[in-house]
Parts: sequence; C-alpha cells; structure tokens
Amino acid sequence: MQPVRHRPGTRALWGAVLTTLVALAALLGSAPASQADTTICEEFGSTTIQGRYVVQNNRWGTSATQCISVTNSGFRITQADGSVPTNGAPKSYPSVFYGCHYTNCSPGTNLPARLSSIASAPSGISYSYVSGAVYDAAYDIWLDPTPRTDGVNRTEIMIWFNRVGSVQPVGSAVGSATVAGRQWQVWSGNNGSNDVLSFVAPSTIDSWNFDVMDFVRQAVSRGLAQDNWYLTSIQAGFEPWQNGAGLAVNSFSSTVNLGGGTGGSSACKVAYGTNVWQGGFTADVTVTNTGSSPVDAWKLAFTLPSGQKITSAWSAQIAPSSGAVTAGGMAYNASIAPGGQVSFGFQGTYDGAFAKPAAFSLNGTSCTTA
Repeated sequence: MQPVRHRPGTRALWGAVLTTLVALAALLGSAPASQADTTICEEFGSTTIQGRYVVQNNRWGTSATQCISVTNSGFRITQADGSVPTNGAPKSYPSVFYGCHYTNCSPGTNLPARLSSIASAPSGISYSYVSGAVYDAAYDIWLDPTPRTDGVNRTEIMIWFNRVGSVQPVGSAVGSATVAGRQWQVWSGNNGSNDVLSFVAPSTIDSWNFDVMDFVRQAVSRGLAQDNWYLTSIQAGFEPWQNGAGLAVNSFSSTVNLGGGTGGSSACKVAYGTNVWQGGFTADVTVTNTGSSPVDAWKLAFTLPSGQKITSAWSAQIAPSSGAVTAGGMAYNASIAPGGQVSFGFQGTYDGAFAKPAAFSLNGTSCTTA
C-alpha cells in the first residue's frame, strides 16, 4: 500500500511563496545598485566623479550640439555635431580635470600649488579612439605666476597622445625632446591669450602613466615658467574639429605630492665651464644644492643653443643629444646633500658661433649660475 501524499493547503503554499519573495528581496537589496551614466549636453555643463575629479563638456568653439556620457571613471562623447576649419581653433575640449578651471575646482584639490613645493605629480590616462573624425587627444597642464583659479593662465603645456587629420599645435615646430622616457616633437607659440608649449607623440599612445612635473620642468628650462609660479590644473580630453562621437577617456588619475619628497629642491647653483675649439667643445658642469634638504633623483634641465650636439658624456645620463636636454645622476651620485655638489661633463660639436645655455633648472627649480 502506497503512502498517501497530501497536497499542501493554500495558506501553507502562499506562506512558502512569501518567504521566498522576502529572501529574494533581501538578496537584491544587499547587492550594489548600478549607477546610470550622466549625460551632459549643456555648453559648459560639468559634474564630479570619484569625489575627486571634474568632467566638463566645455563646448566653446561652435553652437552645434555636443553631448558627453559621464561614467565613474571618465566620459565618452555621444554626440558631436558640426565642424570647424582645421586651420583654426577646435570646437571644444571635453575633458576631465584635477585642480581649478574658471572658478570650478575639483573636490579636495591642493591646487593651485607653487612649482617649487611639488615633489611629484603622478598621473595616468587611458583613451579610446574612433575613425571618421578630426581631433587630437591631449593633456593640458596649466601654469601661472599667481595662484589663479579663474580665467586664462599664462602658460599652457599640451601633450598630444594622438592626432588625426590635418591639425597641428599652436605655433611652430622647434625640435624634439625626450621627456619622461619618450621622444616627442616639440612645438612652441602663443594663441593670443597665453603661451603654448606642445609635445606631440610621433605615434599613437593609448594609455600611459607618467609624472606631470617632467613636462613642467621643460617649460621652466625653456623660460616659459619659473619655479615660483603655480600649477593650477591637470586636464585630459579631446579637441575635435570634425565629428568626434565615440571618443572616450576610459580612466584618469592625478595626484600632486607636496613637500620635501623625492625630487624636492629649494635652491641650486650651476657652474658651467667649457673648453672650445673649432667645431667642438667640452663642458664641465657642477651643480650645488644650496637648499636645506637633499635633492634625490636629481635632474638638471637646460637647452643647448642651436647647432650644438652632445656626442658623449660622463658621470651623468643626458638625453636627448640636442635642444632641450635633461641630465640625471648615476647610481653612485643620484642624490645631492644640502650644501653638497655633483659634477658631470660632456663633449659635443657645434656650428656657427659658440654660446652657453641661458638657464638651468634642478628638478623644476630655477638655478643661479656661478
């Protein structure tokens, strides 16, 4: 005889269903809620991400519609109507930034900061590119003699990670330079409002981590900034001339480390002695730390006069061989104690009249000359 199977009563059945629904609701409630992307189409509309950075639409060169979709780590251009001539300014600069831009300051930023007070400024970027558009993908680094939080700064440093179409930086090409371990085409000029120093990558860079101060030191060594100036903002985005929908900053990071960390320097003096003959020369360089704290991982930046080229060096690593160069210490002389000195030298060739470099900067700090 088979056992009798009893069908649960209606009350018991609904009780079981209710218990299951309550458990499911609790499970769903404990899961993190997904956050919808924010769309910005307003001309100068902006929002914050990660409680640390500002993302801005920044459409200023056209009346055509531009929209960006802001994620937790960056943004994507979703609509980019219209076009402007490629021999003029771009349509816009949708971007993400750390610091202050036209009175809009990112949450908790320590910018503006005096250049001589910055030990390092590590930053990172990841871009996504599209076809069928004319644009550049650019970092903007803004410098000013005052701690400005509004208006146009005196000097703009641009790092072009990619460019598509017949567009070029402000001014004219002035040579090449190795900065932060990469080779760049260097452009210099003025757009009528501020000086612009641009570093153009010879080939596309999709992502990179680097120290912003390596580029700031280039501006100082070229006389476009001084160590008592201020870093006001660090920005990354796109300058489109035609189309641009789909271009994206996947991620962005920026930190400015203040105080006597690695690379800090308060004062320095450079003695530059030469022995010159027809078509050739040697230079003996002595760098004195006249500050009160050590200068670790020292880098001396200076610009060789036109026609000069380094052929060999000793007691330092120097790159590139001409133009704006940077000398760095070896393993045995990488730090300069307070009141201490380090010496190095190099041999080179020259065309025309011989001249000495006009200025020197040690880890971003302008030096006096002996």
